[in-house]
Amino acid sequence: MSTQDTGPPPADQPDGGPASSPVRVSEPPRVAAPPWPDRVVPSWTDRVAAQASEAVGGPWGRHAVTGRALFWTPLRVCLLFCVVGLALAWAKQNPCSDGNWVGSKQYTHFCYSDTVPLFGLRGLDTGQVPYLGSAVEYPVLTGGFMWIASVLARGYDSLAQTVGLLPAVVPVQSYYVVTCLMLGVCALLVTRSVVGLTGRRPWDAAMIGLSPLLVVHAFTNWDLFAVALASLGMWAWAKRHPVLAGVLIGLGTAAKLYPVLLLGVLLVLCLRAGKLRAWAMTTVAAAAAWLVVNLPVALLAPENWQLFFTLNDSRPADPDTLWNIAIQASGGTLFDGPLAEGQSPSVLNAWVAVATVAVCVAVAVLGLTAPQRPRVAQLAFLLVAGFLLVNKVWSPQYSLWLLPLAVLARPSWRSLLLWQATEAVLWVPRLLWYLGTDNKGVDVQWFFLAVGVRDVAVLVLMALVVRDVWHPELDRVRRSWPGTDDPAGGVLDGAPDRFRLAQRRPDPGDLAGVGRGVAGGLQDDGAAGRPRDTEQ
Repeated sequence: MSTQDTGPPPADQPDGGPASSPVRVSEPPRVAAPPWPDRVVPSWTDRVAAQASEAVGGPWGRHAVTGRALFWTPLRVCLLFCVVGLALAWAKQNPCSDGNWVGSKQYTHFCYSDTVPLFGLRGLDTGQVPYLGSAVEYPVLTGGFMWIASVLARGYDSLAQTVGLLPAVVPVQSYYVVTCLMLGVCALLVTRSVVGLTGRRPWDAAMIGLSPLLVVHAFTNWDLFAVALASLGMWAWAKRHPVLAGVLIGLGTAAKLYPVLLLGVLLVLCLRAGKLRAWAMTTVAAAAAWLVVNLPVALLAPENWQLFFTLNDSRPADPDTLWNIAIQASGGTLFDGPLAEGQSPSVLNAWVAVATVAVCVAVAVLGLTAPQRPRVAQLAFLLVAGFLLVNKVWSPQYSLWLLPLAVLARPSWRSLLLWQATEAVLWVPRLLWYLGTDNKGVDVQWFFLAVGVRDVAVLVLMALVVRDVWHPELDRVRRSWPGTDDPAGGVLDGAPDRFRLAQRRPDPGDLAGVGRGVAGGLQDDGAAGRPRDTEQ
């Protein structure tokens, strides 16, 4: 509903408060202008959101009431979007849930998931405990996640046998359903964390629930568990709880290795801001949490615990990596050449290590030389994306690592949807290539083409983030509200610089644009009655 149109707030009142001029007694009192929205409205600032809003009545009215919903707050709406996305993800996966993959159903229906075959291959169907009873090639917490899901699934199976009202299903299906429910909770936690990290842009979290990437890969593997822990760790850092942030990042690293990269990002930014004490607290807490989880397993089952590390050392380049494309283009002679069974690709590993170090150094240099200290999410996205591009393994669900970071680094619907479209499309030629040309699949060239398109999309998104870092007046987050620095920065938010590698003299436009917020990015366009579109 809209209130009476009384015009925009006075120019000297960016917060939209009521006018302070006295009311003349001889005239009836004026109706005060409605409060200016206390958050960024996507249909005012993003072309894609504005066009999509036409399906439900158009962009939000200039004088519509905001911030007064009794139930449908931005958080609850974003969580609802996430539930819808997860429901679509389950609808896609349902044909494969019973493990009956006769006729290569997992490829023809595009519903392949690692969780189904590993239920039997890792002894979860017989109640074996990962690491202690069976070898598992994942970090310890992911193995624990798999085991808890199997315990809950066996509990359901037992209950279904004793209570006739519950539907009885094959064990692998009950296990898969429980796994998907647990991963769904993780997706909701990611959404909640992103809402807490966006500051006055809570609607940016809608990009999580409405993500094509979430629909395609939410249940492909267990990566959402690590993404949830990493996102919660970033939220704890934003709330200035460095120890809790460290514990969550350490637990995330015990589920998947990538959250440890966040500590590198925080090191660079804390070094620049002179906040190394907070970083040290976070790092010590992360190391302690990781040790608490890993040390017992390493002592009780050292060989099985080491399997994750030995496998990553010995495995060749994955199909959808730049390394593999280069190897195939050379006829298999590049780097190590043909490998014997179980032989470690030492030359390839060395190249990957050098490329990874180069990416880390480049991100650190950017963080220490930018005219204004980058936001945490910007540097984290660049580091994780660069790590994936140069790594010898990029499993399709790994792209979920980038989802919350990309939303926070550059909350633009157009660029994010274009990137995620390439991720979703890549799933099709991948599985059709696995199906084989004899079964009406596709040749590997189509798969490589899709990989190349995806990598170009990631590089373009990285370039846009780098541009925003080097020209902070273009940063959507910083220009969205007066005085905004880094909503996810915690102790870094608004802190002055203490150290920089180089003193680049900023352009006058850089300083004039930063912090202009609504005054520069949400200007009144007059004719439409809403702020001007600021899509870049």
